[in-house]
Amino acid sequence: MLRHGRRLQRAAVGDLADRQLHPTGELLHHLLTGFAGQGLEEVGAVIAATGDYGTPFIPDVPGRADFCGRILHAAGYRSPVAFAGQRVVVVGGGNSAIQIAAELGPLADTTLATRRPVGWTPRRPLGRDLHWWLGHTRLDVAPIRRLLEKVPVSVLDDGHYRTALDQHSVDRRDMFSRFTADGVVWADGTKEGVDAVLLATGYRLAFPYLTGSGALDTNGAPLHQGGLSTAVPGLSFVGMEFQRSFSSKTLRGVGRDAAHVLKRMRTAVTG
Repeated sequence: MLRHGRRLQRAAVGDLADRQLHPTGELLHHLLTGFAGQGLEEVGAVIAATGDYGTPFIPDVPGRADFCGRILHAAGYRSPVAFAGQRVVVVGGGNSAIQIAAELGPLADTTLATRRPVGWTPRRPLGRDLHWWLGHTRLDVAPIRRLLEKVPVSVLDDGHYRTALDQHSVDRRDMFSRFTADGVVWADGTKEGVDAVLLATGYRLAFPYLTGSGALDTNGAPLHQGGLSTAVPGLSFVGMEFQRSFSSKTLRGVGRDAAHVLKRMRTAVTG
């Protein structure tokens, strides 16, 4: 709790609470646009901590609406059993795509579709977990966002997943160009029947409950510096990619960012 002089109420909006209690974020939107007629002046502060893992990204591939098979985002994937005996294409070149393809391999005829060859990074270089190295070298907090954003996606693996893909003949192909009614058209023009397409295509940051509050730019991205809103006094964010560092969207870094945001909020309150 922040207890400095006057009472400060905090509203931390998490994904679970937002879904169960306020499906479209009406509460936070109400707070930002006029709680008790005074907005954040009455509330004190609001922390938007919904992150982006609640908003799956579905690429708009031509012909998607015509496809009669099953299209499922990785967020909804639970078990390979439901795809046993089927022809399945997994879209994506990150850890989720590789892990799902490795699970499907023994039960389904599986292909991995990516826009570039899969990159592999040892999980334990020189005997230490990669996360240890990131923290020990302080790369986590290095001010090199632009450089890191250009680094191709790489899969962390100790050899388990590469072996699984090879053993079960999970091949990689360049991303297909479009859907057909019963399958896909590969980059070389080959048509193939497909039962299901699993999209391990990540997530997108979304704050629908902040629409109209002035807190977002024209693309819907938060206007902020280090997690502190530069457009709405009293509003902060936690859990965004590169919010303050390379690890801001991970368990390894979100606590550090939360402490930073609360410290700045405390300073703002006490002067």
